[in-house]
Amino acid sequence: MATKRTFSREELGPKLPMMSALRTIIETPFYGNNVVEVKDLAQAYEMAKNSPGTVVTDLPIEQPEALGLPADAKVLLFNDGSVTGRAAAARRIVGDEGVNVPELNKKVMDAVYETRWNTMYHAQVFVGLDEDFMVRAHLLIPEGEENILYDWMLNFQPVTEKYEEMYKNSKPIEGEGDIYVFSDPQWSHPDHPLGLTYFDSAHNCAALLGMKYFGEHKKGTLTLAWSIANRHDYACCHGGCKTFNPDGEKPYTLAVFGLSGSGKSTLTHAKHDGKYDIRVLHDDAFIISTNDFSSIALEPAYFDKTADYPASSPDNKYLLTVQNCGITLDDDGHKIIVSEDIRNGNGRAVKSRLWSPNRVDVLHQPMTAVAWIMKDPVLPPLVRVHDPAIAALMGATLSTKRSSAERLAKGVDPNALVIEPYANPFRTYPLNDDFKKFHELFEQGVACYILNTGSFLDQKVPKEVTIAAIESLVDETTEWQPMAALDGCDAAVIEGFEVPDTAEYHEQVKGSMQKRTEFLQSQKDFNRLPEEMLTKLLDLVK
Repeated sequence: MATKRTFSREELGPKLPMMSALRTIIETPFYGNNVVEVKDLAQAYEMAKNSPGTVVTDLPIEQPEALGLPADAKVLLFNDGSVTGRAAAARRIVGDEGVNVPELNKKVMDAVYETRWNTMYHAQVFVGLDEDFMVRAHLLIPEGEENILYDWMLNFQPVTEKYEEMYKNSKPIEGEGDIYVFSDPQWSHPDHPLGLTYFDSAHNCAALLGMKYFGEHKKGTLTLAWSIANRHDYACCHGGCKTFNPDGEKPYTLAVFGLSGSGKSTLTHAKHDGKYDIRVLHDDAFIISTNDFSSIALEPAYFDKTADYPASSPDNKYLLTVQNCGITLDDDGHKIIVSEDIRNGNGRAVKSRLWSPNRVDVLHQPMTAVAWIMKDPVLPPLVRVHDPAIAALMGATLSTKRSSAERLAKGVDPNALVIEPYANPFRTYPLNDDFKKFHELFEQGVACYILNTGSFLDQKVPKEVTIAAIESLVDETTEWQPMAALDGCDAAVIEGFEVPDTAEYHEQVKGSMQKRTEFLQSQKDFNRLPEEMLTKLLDLVK
């Protein structure tokens, strides 16, 4: 099996590498006499359907029995009050600078103690959908939070007879225990007004305290799975991936990396007017092998924004659950979704894997290109980067803007340009690990591009322009011109987006590279790149 759940008595003890104080604190309550095992999706659906506050809509689920749901299953809606996004400021990682492990461990101990008065639900899923990488994950959550539990089981792969057999045949991942996540969404503490998400990624466990938003549970679980993958020769990817014409002479596999709201889902699921035979891996979470460049999806379903899908959208056929949206009645008196972020920003839904008829769980075709999705206004809509080190550095300084998917700490400007290395705010291992892996991919011939999906100077880049730019890469019809302001990089020639060669523009580009350099230089220990890389971006500016 991929990860290890049980141990011989001879193995147990403080020297067992899979054990730590926090893991022991978190795993122990899974075996309490107040714990109820949730066996399958059908049970989870009935629990969520009957949970107080759930809205059972009149929208039927497409092919429910194929997903392990009752034949009459309906789309469920549940809202989380005013909490409608993730809180990065609540994150603490064992081993990170300034993290007081003994103090936080005691807070988790007390949180576990308080749940003794609750019935607790224990569910299991698999993360990773190919025998080369599968991890078993466990969630413990109190009664009353059935919708989070159901969403979690829908988002990842529930334990079925088929996948249990697949897991038994999967590649062992040496030295790794199962993932354990303890959650109490109703927890509160004056020291943690946004809640607490506390990770011991070296020992595959996390406590999610005061977190009502399902996205915290999804990304918290992925955080731990990515950490395991990182330790075992995989590059961890928060983005989308698909292959164009996989059976043709020149299959083209593209990975796009971006924060929520950057366009990665839109680009991943773009239909391209049927011009290509496409295989979609995923639009949010996957890993790339640094040994053979194959890619593996970590989840079967999609956790997607609902803003772009009005009630009449045919894509709503594939909804499973909806969060932080409204409900109204149609002309027939049926309860339907008010989906276009009218209630609040960042309305969300878990969508079935059936949304992508051309969906696959693994791509054996080697990666062709990686594209960093940015919203840096000095960058043209499509940029080509030649130098492998610069390509990896541009990913390490991915510049973008926050979206409504995140709850920001007080005083943080939601419109400010921010740097999020590799578009992955969920990384719990050294930044240099990602840098080395992507540098290796680029050295081995994977192409690197930057897609600006925001505005170039003061001109908005429509999604149609970005999609056309991607198609030109696949068709090998892109016309390139050297960027005078960014040595060694080329800009795609796109009508209406001329790249100026003026002193003012050169200064703007220099300012962007200076901010990136300052970011790299400001990082310490956990996030520090090799010294020789810290000023390399400034060499591009002439």
